[in-house]
Amino acid sequence: MDKASEKSNSSSVRVCGMQFSYDGQTPIFYDFNLDISPRSRCLLVGANGSGKTTLLKILAGKHMVGGRDVVRVLNGSAFHDTQLVCSGDLAYLGGSWSKTCWLCSLKYCLLVGEIPLQGDFSAEHMIFGVEGADPVRRERLIELLDIDLQWRMHKVSDGQRRRVQICMGLLHPFQVLLLDEVTVDLDVVARLDLLDFFKEECDQRGATIVYATHIFDGLETWATHLAYIQDGELRRAEKLTEVDELKSSANLLSVVESWLRSETKLEKKKNINPPAQVQKSSPFGTSPFMSSRHMAYYR
Repeated sequence: MDKASEKSNSSSVRVCGMQFSYDGQTPIFYDFNLDISPRSRCLLVGANGSGKTTLLKILAGKHMVGGRDVVRVLNGSAFHDTQLVCSGDLAYLGGSWSKTCWLCSLKYCLLVGEIPLQGDFSAEHMIFGVEGADPVRRERLIELLDIDLQWRMHKVSDGQRRRVQICMGLLHPFQVLLLDEVTVDLDVVARLDLLDFFKEECDQRGATIVYATHIFDGLETWATHLAYIQDGELRRAEKLTEVDELKSSANLLSVVESWLRSETKLEKKKNINPPAQVQKSSPFGTSPFMSSRHMAYYR
């Protein structure tokens, strides 16, 4: 086996030379690389608009990039190999509510965040509507998230609705879980209990989690790795224990805050003294894989 194959098989998530742009816009990612090993709990950090959500959607197969080997999740292409999602091995929990629900003919497979959680349904109807769920796992998640099965989804709070969303997304055991700010509506107890559950999934089942968040309380001992993105570029990717700034700082929040403040100061300097515009060469102009509305893929 060559070195490239060995590296691919040793990664739960592997991005190699990725280029991505929305239709008619400046590329968000240009020659982007990232490797995340199995059993990792990787924090994805960065300012608003840095590309975190777009990256997670690409990994989840919601956007197409050129070449099957550019983005590999569990050694497959999330966009092309739909069995990754339908099997439950790849799960995505996004941060937005939608009125649509995508169903697979064989299973109630869904990318949670795209289900009608604001309709006049009971929590029981939504949760027990997910076919093929292990009853033991389902009962544990209902208890963990303190869900009342009689909740009417159009009458409950955002936090309660979020608990149902999370429960549905975790009913099938995953191998890779992508989280985009899903704990933002949860109270402290629910959030910490959920983080403990995620840690157990990684330690006991060998799962991998990529978690984009701006809430850092308690993550110093929870996360194993950190990836810091700035304007679509991977600035840092390392084990959390090897982040030098954490050795002299009280917490992770202080460290990330210092990075983002430095980033803001740099942006202000650029705005005061803007550089002469140089046309950046990019294959997007001729590539058949430039993203567009038609190629933005929402299951």
